[in-house]
Amino acid sequence: MMYELAGGTLIGLAAALLWLGIGRISGMTGVLSSVFQSWQPQRRWALWFLAGLLLAYPLFRLLGGEAAVVITDHKGLLAAAGLLVGFGTYIGNGCTSGHGVCGMGRLSVRSTVATITFILAGVATVAMMNQLGVQV
Repeated sequence: MMYELAGGTLIGLAAALLWLGIGRISGMTGVLSSVFQSWQPQRRWALWFLAGLLLAYPLFRLLGGEAAVVITDHKGLLAAAGLLVGFGTYIGNGCTSGHGVCGMGRLSVRSTVATITFILAGVATVAMMNQLGVQV
């Protein structure tokens, strides 16, 4: 519980600092698209943001933190999940972090609807997987 609280606080703080500091939303879709445009000086912030994301977990482990992360090794399921997430991000005009953390923090109606849709789709997916007896 303590790690989740600290992690959520850091996510909120990073989102607030990015918004207040340079007026950017910290949704990962936008961050990744900015990384690919980092030759532009106003986009270089994305490299630092991505570096922080990539270093956070190793630093957490180095400081003695443990996380029980279980991911399936079923390659077809992982590929399908990746394609569905990518397609959902495209049609939803953003990702869960952009809508859920940043959009709802700005009281965006569009982001609230998107976040509710993400949650309902997740519930439906888990229910379907349980019904089919698929172990992940």
